[in-house]
Amino acid sequence: MAKVEHDLSDAQWAALVAAWAGCAYCGAGDAQLQKDCMLPISRGGRYTLTNVVPACRSCNASKCNSEVTTWMRRKKLDEQAFLVRQAEIARSAADAVTR
Repeated sequence: MAKVEHDLSDAQWAALVAAWAGCAYCGAGDAQLQKDCMLPISRGGRYTLTNVVPACRSCNASKCNSEVTTWMRRKKLDEQAFLVRQAEIARSAADAVTR
């Protein structure tokens, strides 16, 4: 597999972590967070502000190479609430970084 461009800046990642205040999927606030691509790299995703969320190790490993909505349905998580919040956070993080 070719190397994937890492378009997510450190400032953008910090803004995402602060906005989510924990794992984007389960809410764990005390976990060491990892960058998770909602659309996995293996399926054409990239490390971008609109595709990356902070995830705890457990959720990231469970999701693996699944697309986020498929995984959320399987885990019976609130997909709609997540997607709305993710869009709002990505937008506000982009605004915060450009100020």
